[in-house]
Amino acid sequence: MKNFDSFGVMIDCSRNAVPNLDSLKHFFSVIAKMGYNCAMLYTEDTYEVQNQPFFGYKRGRYSVEELRELDEFAESVGIELIPCIQTLAHMNAALRWDAYRPFVDCDDILLIGDDRTYALIEDMFATLSSCIRSRRIHIGMDEAYRVGLGKYLREHGYQNRYDILLPHLQKVCDIAGKYGYETMMWEDMFFRFASGNYFPEDDNAAPIVFPDDVRARIPDNLSMVYWDYYGEDEKRYDMMLESSKNLSDKVWFAGGTWCWGGYTPHNRLSIRRNTISIPACRKHGVRNVILTMWGDNGGECTPWNMLPALMHAAAMAEELSEDEMKARFFDITGEHYDDMLSLDLPNYVYGEDTDVWQSNFSKNRLFNDPLLRILDRNVKETVDPARFAAYAERLRGLEKKSDNYDYLYATQAALAEALAIKFDLGIRTHDLYEKGDKKALRRLAKKDYTEFLRRLEAFYETFRYQWYTDNKTYGFEVQDARLGGLAQRTKSCRDRILEYCDGYVDAIPELDEEVLENDGGNVGEWCKMITACPI
Repeated sequence: MKNFDSFGVMIDCSRNAVPNLDSLKHFFSVIAKMGYNCAMLYTEDTYEVQNQPFFGYKRGRYSVEELRELDEFAESVGIELIPCIQTLAHMNAALRWDAYRPFVDCDDILLIGDDRTYALIEDMFATLSSCIRSRRIHIGMDEAYRVGLGKYLREHGYQNRYDILLPHLQKVCDIAGKYGYETMMWEDMFFRFASGNYFPEDDNAAPIVFPDDVRARIPDNLSMVYWDYYGEDEKRYDMMLESSKNLSDKVWFAGGTWCWGGYTPHNRLSIRRNTISIPACRKHGVRNVILTMWGDNGGECTPWNMLPALMHAAAMAEELSEDEMKARFFDITGEHYDDMLSLDLPNYVYGEDTDVWQSNFSKNRLFNDPLLRILDRNVKETVDPARFAAYAERLRGLEKKSDNYDYLYATQAALAEALAIKFDLGIRTHDLYEKGDKKALRRLAKKDYTEFLRRLEAFYETFRYQWYTDNKTYGFEVQDARLGGLAQRTKSCRDRILEYCDGYVDAIPELDEEVLENDGGNVGEWCKMITACPI
């Protein structure tokens, strides 16, 4: 690819959704035609590891045979498949099992210095090296905030945390080297140790200068990966890239194609940010770039929803014109670029002419409890639910028009149809309750609550089809529990309202309590949408 040696994607396979082989093969074919030449599967524990039966247990892990098959196919279409794993933190799924608890430091962090940790890591490298041909591997190591502050602290006392992390990093890279691997890692822990934060509070801040002894101890076979999915200012990327080069002369960049936190993609948000970040990489001589597709909080949004953002990023890298980009997109997908951008619509609660940050209104207002109403004040202005009906109509039209991606439009259309009732259901419930209009409240409960349940079931069916089309079956138990719980809770709220209207209860305490302002809409965790209780 023009301007870059490696230009690829990273697909999260660890947040419930594990893409199936047919979907991945097709995806590799599509992105290869866009100009991508590498792909990472982010697997915390969702891959088979020799000698580790509990690693990825009941998670839909990729077997050695499946990884070998994917690697063969990727190679055939010009994609280098690069393992992307974790060798320090983000191991919470595996660490739930008793087999690993004896060598946990704290939280989701492996115990540095313990022989059992390195036996596990050696098994990881040995297995992956047997089925994936690339000799490049991403070893993770990000966001290990409390490394050395749990069991390690009890066993060794307080240590300078560079002196904890760097020997572990060297040990991991030495093991990787036995299998011929060049490694890369997320760089943020070095920044956190140096300044307390990864990203600057001020985009005009001076680049960070790291101690010489720290730079000298970075393994020779290691590259640093600067990740940034949030920057909206060129100066931020300039400062961070300069800081990264102060840490290492081998730097990758990881941007974001925002498919995480909800059912609905953020193509336009991704495009806005990558329009700044990719030219910054060219400016600073960064030759290797990946676009991440995380699946935080459930993996509900399929990577297929991100084709417009991926096409745009590839066009930025090759410096294609907009017309050239759109023509290539149609040739590859059979879809019009602007049509697929419509998949973003359910998050545009203020209309398409507004900027959207990474708020997933389409998810958090779907789950917002109509009696507790925790999120009823997480919008800046009144939202007209009729907007969702218009979005749904448009998406239904695109569904009928599409030959290959109709199921993606169908899922977003069904979600918009559900939100046309649900978005302000709590507000309308409270207003009628406050007025004491039991007649209207009864009508609302019988009509709108019941109609939402019907539309929720329709959304469930389309979403279920999307999931099983693109993913392995594992992980959908979480979606069943969440959407099934939403249906049951809606029925329970409807019954409570009717009991109040019929005089069986004198009040609904949840509706009597004031709703406080929330955090502007960026509520991405399901458990924080449905309750104020810690679960």
